[in-house]
Amino acid sequence: MLQRLLSRRVFGGFNQIRCLSRGFSQLAEVTEEGNVAVPKMPPFDYKPPPYDGPRADEILRKRREFLSPSMFYFYKKPLNIVDGKMQYLFDEDGRRYLDAFAGIATVCCGHCHPEVVEAIVKQSNRIQHSTVVYLNHAIADFAEALASTLPGDLKVVFFTNSGTEANELAMMMTRLYTGCHDIISLRNAYHGNAAGTMGATAQCNWKFNIVQSGVHHALNPDTYRGVFGSDGPMYAKDVQDLIDFGTSGRVGGFISEAIQGVGGILELAPGYLPAVYSTIKKAGGLCIADEVQSGFARTGSHFWGFESHGVVPDIVTMAKGIGNGIPIGAVVTTPEIAKVLTQRSYFNTFGGNPMCTAGGHAVLKVIKKEKLQENAFVVGSYLIDRLKALQAKYDVIGDVRGRGLMIGVELVTDRQLKTPAKDETVHVMDQMKEMGVLIGKGGFYGNVFRITPPLCFTKEDADYLADVMDIALSRL
Repeated sequence: MLQRLLSRRVFGGFNQIRCLSRGFSQLAEVTEEGNVAVPKMPPFDYKPPPYDGPRADEILRKRREFLSPSMFYFYKKPLNIVDGKMQYLFDEDGRRYLDAFAGIATVCCGHCHPEVVEAIVKQSNRIQHSTVVYLNHAIADFAEALASTLPGDLKVVFFTNSGTEANELAMMMTRLYTGCHDIISLRNAYHGNAAGTMGATAQCNWKFNIVQSGVHHALNPDTYRGVFGSDGPMYAKDVQDLIDFGTSGRVGGFISEAIQGVGGILELAPGYLPAVYSTIKKAGGLCIADEVQSGFARTGSHFWGFESHGVVPDIVTMAKGIGNGIPIGAVVTTPEIAKVLTQRSYFNTFGGNPMCTAGGHAVLKVIKKEKLQENAFVVGSYLIDRLKALQAKYDVIGDVRGRGLMIGVELVTDRQLKTPAKDETVHVMDQMKEMGVLIGKGGFYGNVFRITPPLCFTKEDADYLADVMDIALSRL
């Protein structure tokens, strides 16, 4: 009886439920009216302490009065998140949510992972800050451990406070080393919101009308919307054209993400990076891999996103997952390139802060100890399959893409024309939040679900996410 109810179309108020023939993995209840209730969230042995702080309305009032009006938030009724544990978040009333966004692909080990917290607290009890003008083992130990994860001669580390700052430094080093100002980036890319990185960013949504000199934006090797489909070398020809017709024939470098995060979880077309890296080298430039979102085991198949393309960059930038939520970033390069910063004094007050580097070192240890890269591959592959099953069921899903636990689901109103379904994306996100699942959104049109959960995500969590999305999509 239950299977018949799940497999037929049921009209109930706002809902039109069309369930998968396999049924929901977390067995959903069916009401007397025939509507499918919310699937059961996987059990979790943690209860947050009572919260007695300001409520959401009061915080919103203070934000509007005292914080920048540029700040935005998700959902019609924004959440007041007060507690977190591993892959779950809790609001002011103690309600649990499955976190499938991880603070924008940042919390890799899980919220408040005990071993990361212990490392930070232990260091904080000794010394919180000293700067690099004094010696401290935390920064040296972490730099050594971080360099060991990278190939070739990538072993000199500069610590920063964020991904934007890391990319700013990488671009400056590239220009200093080559003596060329021109840098090539990709359309649809996002590399930060400071003056230099905003130049490398190529979406009008994230750019102000300020001087952004010396950056050329190449055709994006977008396998979904791009003119050459999945033919990476064809897109790469545009980089040579930019060099020939937009520069002196020599360039400072090339910067790209292996998977564009803010751009909508777009993995670059196969064969693109090897072809472009070769072109850039011939023009005297360096290659920068922006691993702010795709690094630290998130893609599952590799520790770093660029590794899946079979290339070795000259400079690697990172942040987000490097500290599991701690504000820290880094630039890693070769000893030869690193020497350019000795031409003058380069200094960063908080770069290499003992607490941050102790926490970052703990993150590396947890990733290895708990085999989070392997988990990202297994659970991510499983979740992608579940989402592709939804794509076969709902025409509004135009594309499911990604690698490991860095997944994008693009919504369209017309599959042939690929018309962005922005309003539908917002509606489904709100519906999923009400059912206890938090995801992000991105892409130039704001119509892509960004699914980047903590790497401790389980198959049960993946099932719950897919089942909730199924119900939310059925209500469109």
